[in-house]
Amino acid sequence: AAAWLASLAQALAAGDVTAASNLFVDDCYWRDLLTFTWNVTTMEGRAAIAGMLKSTLATTRPTGWRITGEATSDEGTIEAWFTFETAVATGQGIMRLRDGRCRTLFTAMTDLTGFEERKGPTRPLGVRHKADPERETWSEARARETRELGVSEQPYCL
Repeated sequence: AAAWLASLAQALAAGDVTAASNLFVDDCYWRDLLTFTWNVTTMEGRAAIAGMLKSTLATTRPTGWRITGEATSDEGTIEAWFTFETAVATGQGIMRLRDGRCRTLFTAMTDLTGFEERKGPTRPLGVRHKADPERETWSEARARETRELGVSEQPYCL
């Protein structure tokens, strides 16, 4: 799985769409959620994959392909999860290989660069339960958020 992913990364970095599409079996599928196509798109067959790469590779510029976890094998099919970056996002995916070539590939955007999901230590804290004479009331905080939204603060999600 790591060797196949390295071959894909090398072909994409070189802009070699033919080499990239030749890493797939004839009857293959690539399902993309926003990372390459900015849409939910399924490419069926090497010609469709090559066409998608020709139209998106110059602006997507994928790099940093890495296997995450361990690849598994079941009845000759190798399955592995991976991560990667594009010019504007981070992504993850899963591949299924048979006889050294890809049968199915799934890629999905996980975060837009610069607009990452606020989780863990960066997530909003919510209610602060302590005695603080300077603390805003809920209605004061709501009024401030309403005033600032769209002016000095942009919505998290539309």
